[in-house]
Amino acid sequence: MALGHTRADVRSGSSCFSATTVAVFVGLCLVGVWMASSTLVSPAEFSPFQAAPLWHRPTPTPAGAGTEGNTTADVSPVVDSEKSADEQEEPPAVRQDAVAEPLERTNQQPDQQIVTEPNVEKPDVDQEQESKRDAEVFPDASQAELLNETATDPAQWRTQAAKSDIPDTTTEASTAPANANWKLCDTEAGADYIPCLDNVEFIRKLQHDEHYEHRERHCPEEPPPCLVPLPNGYRSPIRWPKSRDQIWYSNVPHTQLVEFKGHQNWVNISGEHLVFPGGGTQFKYGALHYIDFIQEAKKDVVWGKRTRVILDVGCGVASFGGYLFDRDVLTMSFAPKDEHEAQVQFALERGIPAISAVMGTKRLPFPSGVFDAVHCARCRVPWHIEGGKLLLELNRVLRPGGYFVWSATPVYLKKPEDVEIWEAMSALTRSMCWELVNKVKERINRKGIAIFQKPKDNRCYDARSADANPPLCGEYDNPDAVWNVSLQSCIHKFPTGPSIRGSRWPEEWPLRVEKPPYWLNSSEAGVYGKPAPDDFQADYEHWKRVIRNSYMEGFSIDWNAVRNVMDMKAVYGGFAAALRNMKVWVMNVVPIDSPDTLPIIYERGLFGLYHDWCESFSTYPRSYDLVHANHIFSKVKKRCELLGVIVEVDRIARPGGRLIVRDDMETIREVESIVKSLHWEVRLSYSQDKEGLLFVQKTMWRPNPSSS
Repeated sequence: MALGHTRADVRSGSSCFSATTVAVFVGLCLVGVWMASSTLVSPAEFSPFQAAPLWHRPTPTPAGAGTEGNTTADVSPVVDSEKSADEQEEPPAVRQDAVAEPLERTNQQPDQQIVTEPNVEKPDVDQEQESKRDAEVFPDASQAELLNETATDPAQWRTQAAKSDIPDTTTEASTAPANANWKLCDTEAGADYIPCLDNVEFIRKLQHDEHYEHRERHCPEEPPPCLVPLPNGYRSPIRWPKSRDQIWYSNVPHTQLVEFKGHQNWVNISGEHLVFPGGGTQFKYGALHYIDFIQEAKKDVVWGKRTRVILDVGCGVASFGGYLFDRDVLTMSFAPKDEHEAQVQFALERGIPAISAVMGTKRLPFPSGVFDAVHCARCRVPWHIEGGKLLLELNRVLRPGGYFVWSATPVYLKKPEDVEIWEAMSALTRSMCWELVNKVKERINRKGIAIFQKPKDNRCYDARSADANPPLCGEYDNPDAVWNVSLQSCIHKFPTGPSIRGSRWPEEWPLRVEKPPYWLNSSEAGVYGKPAPDDFQADYEHWKRVIRNSYMEGFSIDWNAVRNVMDMKAVYGGFAAALRNMKVWVMNVVPIDSPDTLPIIYERGLFGLYHDWCESFSTYPRSYDLVHANHIFSKVKKRCELLGVIVEVDRIARPGGRLIVRDDMETIREVESIVKSLHWEVRLSYSQDKEGLLFVQKTMWRPNPSSS
């Protein structure tokens, strides 16, 4: 500001000075500028964020930050290594030069500050490239609306909380302490602790569990303020695609499935590894042969084209979903926690999508009519009982015209019990207007499958008698209301109209990922305020630019070490869509208090679920390599303590995993304070106006057991 005022003084009074006076004065100004510049790049301490744009190298976490812990791990975070995962004996110690380098600015203005460390070599970046990169970190003026949800039509973009009649709750924002007294969680689940699924105190009070109530979510009133321990001997996970076939035994040290299912080629032990031959109860000789057999049984399944997103019920170790990647199919696999010891944890460690969930008394956390197909291979679900309540839940999530593939003993065995179940299933599916399109036995595995198709319109429903069972759902039973909503034994009719969601099949993959759904109406505003199709496209183009020009280039991420990715606030799924050519999968989460855009994500051939970030996510610890948090923390801290949310991120992220936060500066400062107390490494931070970006990496640090 002084320099600006001086220039104004010179301009206003130039006629009063001699040439010599002007020359002397300009020289003094140049000396002042040089001294200011020297100060700006000195190693003196600065606040980690400034009002102006800022790239900086993080300073080491000061001694004593957080509670006493494993001091060696404190200064030795996990970093990416070019060695293959099976060659990595232990996560290597970090060299000082292994920290992500800042992007040097050549077009720096006087009010911009760069904090650097001496003797650090920076990449050569010309002015044009630097300006381009800066533009991608945050939206420019024409894209600024992408920072905020501004949709004005509450009926078009109702939240899941509103649909499910969840009361609105707010809490006063609080600043988390920089030096939290962290302790290890002391629970029966140990290193596998999932707070909402391992609430032992609540589960013991349940009056009955015949509907698997003990496997459903029962969250503690307050998130546990503790850290989940690591398994003894934990190592950096083996990388995809090798991880599909083998993982480190020390990372998931469970053998029950080896004993019970090894003969069916689920999983075996070989030295330091758990090995997955690719088999299953119904496809002992390999998942790929079984996958192709389904295609032969019903030609228009067309894996990876017509059938892109499927649900696998009772997935086991998820080999079915793991091998469907070879057919360009995305599979949401789920199974209850502990029914088959660590089955979902095996899947995630292998790099295969899965969640811990159960078909009990509540609806699944998915919208209606979004899965192209649903698969069940000996999933042990009694579909035919209690009026078909569980099968009707699959009917709710299955797309009109979609297929249900059922492989179980009632399909191909003639024992009295199997015959009885088949007859009951046949009667139930007919009453639901499902058509049995094929029933065939496969020669090699000597197992059979039955393929049913859901109707495409309401004609069959309209032809049913008024007292038919199961009945049609009531007018006010919203099929898209799912959060803590009880199952209903009824059938939802389809909305009618050519521009209504579900009235026609999506475009074939991969066209559907880029094209706005046909039911997005230009006359209605999108989440960010533009006409909905334009909003969709602007979001997609924005994330393509950010990922291409910022995340890929500026963050020094070894993307070969990234497989399991989560987007904590997905909106249209543009972030996941922009990563579709990478060897990753993205769990798109739509918070229950955000506009309900999850059907759009499924329509474009991606997947995800609803979640309340004031509660723990239904996944095992150490599940994700990268967590993306775009303007979620500033929103969620209005409803619950930010500290608990960051502890949950620490739980689900793998050691060596990354967190990218884009949010307002106040929230960024809070997040940085918490993650530093957790001994995460701050790799990169940036600010522009009131917006900030933080890129951090989890280390192997855990509190000493003695302190717990």
